Amino acid sequence: MDHTSRPVVLPADAAGIAEAARLLREGGLVAVPTETVYGLAARADRDESVAAIYQAKGRPSFNPLIVHVASVEAAQELASFDACALRLAEVFWPGALTLVLPLQPGAPVAAAVTAGLSTIALRCPAHPVMRAIIAEAGLPLAAPSANRSGGVSPTGAGHVLSSLGDRIDAVVDGGACEAGLESTIVALRADGRWQVLRPGPIPELAISAVLGTVSDAVTSQAIEAPGQLISHYAPGKPVRLDAATADEDEFHIGFGEVAGDVTLSASGDLIEAAARLYALLHEGAASNRPRIAIAPIPVHGVGEAINDRLKRAAA
Repeated sequence: MDHTSRPVVLPADAAGIAEAARLLREGGLVAVPTETVYGLAARADRDESVAAIYQAKGRPSFNPLIVHVASVEAAQELASFDACALRLAEVFWPGALTLVLPLQPGAPVAAAVTAGLSTIALRCPAHPVMRAIIAEAGLPLAAPSANRSGGVSPTGAGHVLSSLGDRIDAVVDGGACEAGLESTIVALRADGRWQVLRPGPIPELAISAVLGTVSDAVTSQAIEAPGQLISHYAPGKPVRLDAATADEDEFHIGFGEVAGDVTLSASGDLIEAAARLYALLHEGAASNRPRIAIAPIPVHGVGEAINDRLKRAAA
């Protein structure tokens, strides 16, 4: 595909969806809205298309990609589902849960998608535009966040354009993302064990309630899924956490009673805070102050995922 001109901004209507699907079938890169963040999509079955994702993002080749599918049936063509996986898919799909499962032998995915692992990360998204694009393209789509690797994830089309610019073919403008945080990633192990590899909008307690067991405390140091790098989601400036007050040279992101220059949620609503997190990190990055300070965020519920992202942004 020709990336020499600035990407086309497509509306999230039938015509825009059809054009996005055409570009994807032809091997192009298209940024698409999901309920979590904007994803940089390419057909998952073509080596050169997947390689283009890594090149556009500057993403390390050892960091695997999430493949987005239309249904559990489509997912089962790519991965082996045990009873636990099927239960989770039944409850949380379509939605913000990614499952890391054994790769089916001969599954039609490019080797770079799994970064050489024997597992594959799969998600069935809920966003109507993303679902329509998958259906129209007729293909599973590899789609990490649509930003330069290690940077703040995009929750609006403008974030995609400022981060990736002419590296992609198009962006479908579906407005702001609802959840604002990447999906929860769960790896399902042998013997019914499971482990949260990345906290997200679906809390660990909700997964425990479905499976009837607690997560595996043994954490592998290997990179098995996106979002496990120590430094990630970085706004390009030093970030100070748990800051009830800010210095003069800090852009202060508040929460609850800590007002800040801007606030994640004046009422202390963690769902609102998650939805606004990346947009405010982008705002802090664009400010004329050289550092960013962020108010304390509770660690319960989706607060666990928010704090996970903030710790990696500050690393």
